[in-house]
Amino acid sequence: MSEKKKKDIPQEQPKPEETTPETPVEETPQAPEVEETFTVTRQQMEQFESLAKLLSDGNDKYLRLAAEYDNYRKRTTKEKESIYADAKLETVKPFLDVADNLDRAVTQFEEGDPHRQGMELICKQFAAVLEKLGVTEIEALGQPFDPEKHNAVMHIDDESLAENTVAEVFRKGYQMGDRVVRFAMVKVAN
Repeated sequence: MSEKKKKDIPQEQPKPEETTPETPVEETPQAPEVEETFTVTRQQMEQFESLAKLLSDGNDKYLRLAAEYDNYRKRTTKEKESIYADAKLETVKPFLDVADNLDRAVTQFEEGDPHRQGMELICKQFAAVLEKLGVTEIEALGQPFDPEKHNAVMHIDDESLAENTVAEVFRKGYQMGDRVVRFAMVKVAN
């Protein structure tokens, strides 16, 4: 009987070696698919629509405010540039009379006089400063009369010059960029 019992009891057999992967594979539990149905009441729908309108209005206000700020920034930048140009122009104006007086002083000395040479150097230096500031002399002599740049204080009949040509410059005119700082005072031929 002891042999019989031995035969009835199954002996454990060695299992073949199983290879286990280095990283264990986890099985993700699948969530059961559930179809949910929502019922929306009229009151909830109206509330949703009012919130959507409120959001749209807020977005519109934001866009308008952003555009208004951008326009404000551009406008103030332009105003700053304009104020700077106006201040520069008004500052330069009184110095133009000084330039005229320096030119007159040069003519008071004879050619070759060291004082004349010194005054000419001062005039050149002053002209260089004006040019650095963007101030240029308006060319007038022999040019057609331009009422936007010239101030005619005298008319003469001169057959050697074309009609409406500047015959003489009494006072130089200056411009800064496209803006006239001081009109040239001229005599015009008819």
